[in-house]
Amino acid sequence: MICSKCGAEIADSFKFCPNCGQSVPCVKKPDAQKSEDVMRVKSSSSPNMIKIAGGTFTMGTNEYNRKISLSPFLMSETLVTQSQYEFVMGKNPSKLKGDNRPVECVNWCDALIFCNCLSMSKKLTPCYSIGNATDLTTFDSASPVWKRVVCNFTANGFRLPTEAEWEYAARGGRRQDGAQFSGGDNLDEFGWYGENSDVRTHDVSSKLPNALGLYDMCGNVAEWCWDYIGELPSQPQTNPHGPQIGSMHVKRGGSWLDDLQQCTVFYRSGSAPTGKSSNLGFRVCMSFVENIM
Repeated sequence: MICSKCGAEIADSFKFCPNCGQSVPCVKKPDAQKSEDVMRVKSSSSPNMIKIAGGTFTMGTNEYNRKISLSPFLMSETLVTQSQYEFVMGKNPSKLKGDNRPVECVNWCDALIFCNCLSMSKKLTPCYSIGNATDLTTFDSASPVWKRVVCNFTANGFRLPTEAEWEYAARGGRRQDGAQFSGGDNLDEFGWYGENSDVRTHDVSSKLPNALGLYDMCGNVAEWCWDYIGELPSQPQTNPHGPQIGSMHVKRGGSWLDDLQQCTVFYRSGSAPTGKSSNLGFRVCMSFVENIM
């Protein structure tokens, strides 16, 4: 059975949903997801990548003049969906099931593993390595060996966005309009958050995209970034990758559980690399390498 309130799977004998705590009527689990969400992009087994022109922008919100310059890169049009994750990894860890909903309950290490597996499946060079190993499936996420993972930003494979890339893309790249949310100042048009989500995730691309054609940059699920979380740079930088050391990684964008403030393009939070929840997923990026286009 599934809870008709939040979509969680529950046993037939349950009178209260263990996920949302509500006493709600339950319905039989359908063979395939039937959603009222209308997706604006066609579902596929692999992320569709959009080229984002490089440029310079002011990152953050306070008194520092953080002029950040970025080279061109590619970013996935939508969050990684559950069907895409399962196609590559052979499993779906998500709590709120739905083929076209964003994958969630994945930690930072899981996201890196997915990126490398997707790269290898397409015969591209993996970005992530620990020592000489690019097959990261053998490393437990709780192992301290993950402190040694490095990213080759010159490789042509898939990776997580840096925090700077994420904010630049969320703001619309060169087309940034100064809106507090990705796409505009009315989040109801562009994202699923605490006030309109009905306490669950939704199919990706069922809200409007931002100026770059990217969906769900704010809301639905928060997104892992590559960087350790720390103080933003106070001086101009080019292609920053975040602090060299740390204990928590950046997550951006807010989620179906969050308020308006947490869904702004400038709000920052972090989580341990082993952290996972039903409101945290990711999208993928690629460095712009001429020979892959």
